[in-house]
Amino acid sequence: MSKTAFKRIYTRISQITKATCSLKAENIGYEELAIVGGRLAQVVKIVGDEITLQIFSGTEGIPTNAEVMFLGRPPSLRIGQDMEGRFLNAYGDPIDGGPELTGAEQEIGGPSVNPVRREQPSQLITTGIAGIDLNNTLVTGQKIPFFADPDQPFNQIMALLALRADADKIILGGMGLSNDDYLFYKKSFMNAGSLDRIIAFVNTTDDPPVERLMVPDMALAAAEHYASGKNEKVLVLLTDMTLYADALSIVSNRMDQIPSKDSMPGSLYSDLAKIYEKAVQFPDGGSITIIAVTTLSGGDITHAIPDNTGYITEGQLFLRRDTEVGKVLIDPFRSLSRLKQLVIGDQTREDHPQIMNTAIRLYADALNARTKQENGFDLTEYDERALTFSTQYKEKLLAVDVNLSMNEMLDEGWKLLSDHFSRNEVGIREDLVNKYWPAEK
Repeated sequence: MSKTAFKRIYTRISQITKATCSLKAENIGYEELAIVGGRLAQVVKIVGDEITLQIFSGTEGIPTNAEVMFLGRPPSLRIGQDMEGRFLNAYGDPIDGGPELTGAEQEIGGPSVNPVRREQPSQLITTGIAGIDLNNTLVTGQKIPFFADPDQPFNQIMALLALRADADKIILGGMGLSNDDYLFYKKSFMNAGSLDRIIAFVNTTDDPPVERLMVPDMALAAAEHYASGKNEKVLVLLTDMTLYADALSIVSNRMDQIPSKDSMPGSLYSDLAKIYEKAVQFPDGGSITIIAVTTLSGGDITHAIPDNTGYITEGQLFLRRDTEVGKVLIDPFRSLSRLKQLVIGDQTREDHPQIMNTAIRLYADALNARTKQENGFDLTEYDERALTFSTQYKEKLLAVDVNLSMNEMLDEGWKLLSDHFSRNEVGIREDLVNKYWPAEK
């Protein structure tokens, strides 16, 4: 308290809602932190000398004469080597039983990188998941969401990404995680021996929902330290952005702001964009790539959250549970990486575009055959082969539990093609067929 003893203390709160309080104060900055009745709060609105504070843990029990003390600074994170391998809360404080962080304090939530300091995203970043690397290849500096139903195992898939991705640092921002999910992440990272390259900021369901709003800024402040300051390739994993948006809505509604589409605040687009636009490729080689989860309500992609997300990001990855093979897939038809053409066949093997396009075309033939079958029409011999191919394609390449290198994915693609089709049927350039077609046994 000695550092803040000189700060002026206010004791006259004019209005209290479930999440905010208002009072008159001077020389206060937007997003400045404060202590209200012993609880941490942040300035979210300034109109003249009328200040509105968002109280993270809620206002229940706070009287109108509670002491309000402004701290004169926005939220910050202690950044240093001792935060590597740590699990921290939304304020950047340890929750893993380890020592307090000792690094230099750095403000969070700053502006995105000036365009003159950016390069076009153009470096391959592999994930070890064929449904991504083969069909929806990612590049460093890209921003892309997973669209998933709430009952799909998206946290398990994000953990797989953390363990498999070709990145120097993985920053996890977990918002509204169940205690089981938090422990799952912790156990997965520890068992894999990968903690040294992972930093996690976690808000659980036991924590106040409004605290979720600080998690992406904490994660991205750490990411910027490694990407800009150390020229490292950083992958930021954010889950779940729908729960982040719900927290925005809580604050907006309790401030009596007029809601927009689907009860979301009118500022939803800019609130999401300020996070996603932190994705960047720096000229010196450092980068921030963002993969986020957006859960869908009843599969509704027109909801304000996925709708706005789609305008901001560079594609999307759809998760789908396939009943035939009993596995979760990266849906090849609804998923798209808009930047994949920058690297496939250039930074990946020359046959990558041909294998990707041919496998999808033949998979589409199989779906047409399935429709014929379901409607009682006879199947041709080609239809039968296409159906067998599609089953193995899903099991060996589209399922998220398949862990292969990029070249292994391409080799598996050639094997699947040769097992079910002739050289003439695949329609691939002759020089590539001659070079990569598996030898007959």
